[in-house]
Amino acid sequence: MATRALFFYLRRVQGNRSRFRSLTSGAVRSEIVEDKQESFAKSPEKVDDDLKSRIFRLRLPKRSATNVLQKWIGEGNSVSISDLRNISKELRKAQRYKHALEISEWMVTHDEFELSDSDYAVRIDLITKVFGIDAAERYFEGLPHTAKTTETYTVLLHSFAAAKMTDKAEDLYEQIKTLNLSFGALLYNEMMTLYMSVGQVEKVSAVVEDLKRQKIVPDLFTYNLWISSCAAALDIDGVREVLSEMSQESGSNDDWERYMKLANIYISTANLMNSDSNSVIETETGITQREWITYDFLIILYAGLGEKVKIDQIWKSLRMTKQKMTSRNYICILSSYLMLGELKGTEEVIDQWKHSTATDFDISTCKRLLDAFVGAGLKEKAQAFQAVLVQKECGPIDEIN
Repeated sequence: MATRALFFYLRRVQGNRSRFRSLTSGAVRSEIVEDKQESFAKSPEKVDDDLKSRIFRLRLPKRSATNVLQKWIGEGNSVSISDLRNISKELRKAQRYKHALEISEWMVTHDEFELSDSDYAVRIDLITKVFGIDAAERYFEGLPHTAKTTETYTVLLHSFAAAKMTDKAEDLYEQIKTLNLSFGALLYNEMMTLYMSVGQVEKVSAVVEDLKRQKIVPDLFTYNLWISSCAAALDIDGVREVLSEMSQESGSNDDWERYMKLANIYISTANLMNSDSNSVIETETGITQREWITYDFLIILYAGLGEKVKIDQIWKSLRMTKQKMTSRNYICILSSYLMLGELKGTEEVIDQWKHSTATDFDISTCKRLLDAFVGAGLKEKAQAFQAVLVQKECGPIDEIN
């Protein structure tokens, strides 16, 4: 389902075993050419010759980072655990999971390195990506008791949740609740994300109650998931109650304030309760309105965080689905761009909406959005939006008082 793909595009990239198939003869020839290029394309004085550079020159997953490490040490060089952690981090950013796992293996097999909880957690995540969840679970079970910590339990739960293994995730979650360990909001966010991704939004509130019983402070992601679950069930009173509670927790946090204003603007503008098109039944295209609402709140989350690049990515993903959008979806993205002062993005969305073959451009909805921004005390942003509407010849627009 589309929502599932969207929820995990930031934090949940599954391992791809096809990367580690045996080398074909063509790949071998490519490796030979690569070696020659490394040897002759640059003069020696221009080639970076540190450990990180050597490992990153391994273009093919089949080539061994372990061999590079052994050669580096054999040449009389030293390496610290902080060096290895930094190299592993960069490899993971580049999605070079197999080489990062080899770095992790080196750290494990050399007694001079004292592993931290984070090292074990990273290792579980890498094993999941390279060899699969079963292998990661076996590794976790074989860890000494002292290594079964908050971080390693959380990353294993993350692996189950990312794979939509609801039963395993729930079993582990129940086990975790019996442990004498201190967990933060992330653990509960994992379960809430899982339930949202598999359409079991009714279970989200129970996780929130668990979090409250443990006196754990929710973060912005917690509230976003909670609000999304209420909105997806068309429980708008529930949304407003969560926003009210959130306002008492936020203090002077600018991200939270921006998020709450956007959520209120969206709720007051989107007419979630008054349109037959907003029912939670399956549509002809196979995506429920509940899923579209979840997309909307993910956009609002990243608008609250000021993450324009993430908003762009989500909006592009939405449009690539070729599913029928409603005016509500356009209002969500417009309000998010307006909040961030992204007038170019606002103009592009107006053009897309006006040229849409699925949803007619609705000036009355835009006027409601203008009023909502004014009502939220964002008069300057409302005036900027009004100017865009006039520029795009969207119809008669009343002056903002």
